[in-house]
Amino acid sequence: MTRPILYSFRRCPYAMRARLALASSGIGVDLREVVLRDKPEELRMASLKATVPVLVLPDRVIDESYDIMLWALGCADPEGWLERHNAALIAECDGDFKTALDQYKYGKEGVEDARESAARYLRRLDGILAGQPFLSGQKRGLTDMAIATFVRQYANVDRPWFDGENWPHLHNWLDYFLASPRFAAIMRKYPKWQSGDQAVEFPEPL
Repeated sequence: MTRPILYSFRRCPYAMRARLALASSGIGVDLREVVLRDKPEELRMASLKATVPVLVLPDRVIDESYDIMLWALGCADPEGWLERHNAALIAECDGDFKTALDQYKYGKEGVEDARESAARYLRRLDGILAGQPFLSGQKRGLTDMAIATFVRQYANVDRPWFDGENWPHLHNWLDYFLASPRFAAIMRKYPKWQSGDQAVEFPEPL
C-alpha cells in the first residue's frame, strides 16, 4: 500500500498541528521537509496553493491543515481528540486571531493594535483555562492541538512581553504543551527533501 506523503516545514504552525494529529493517530506518512523559499516542483504539482502542509493520498490531496487533522483522526483517534473538539473556537483562531497575529509578527504599521486585537482572544482562552486544565476540558483534545501552535507563535514574537502578561492559566497551558514529549517528537529536525531522496518515515517512535 502506498504511504501518504506529507509536505511539511518544521516551524510552520499549520504544519505543526498537522504533524500533531498524524502522530496522535499513528498513521505513517513519508515526510518531505521543504524550504519555503525553494519549493520543490512536486509540491507545486500536488497543490496549486503550494503552501505547507500538503497531504498527498492515493485518491486525493488535502492542503488545509485543519482538514488534515480531521482526516487523520477520522482514520484513527486512539486518544479521543475528536471527542474534545470546539470547532467554533478553532475557527476564531484560524480567522481573526491569525489575521491579527500575522500583522503583529510581520506588519510594519499598526503592530501594537494588532497585538492587542490578538490578545483579546488569548484573554478568553485564559478565562476558559481558569476552570479546566485544557481548552478541551479535563484532557487535551483537538481544540488544544489545533490552537497551541499559534499561541506559541504569538508568544515568540516578544516572549518577555508575553510572559509579563497576567495570563497565568494560558502560560501554564502553553508551557505544558511545549514541554510535552509529543511536541518534542514532532519538532525533530529533518534535512531538506529533494527529488530522489530516501523516504523519511513519520511519526518516529516517542
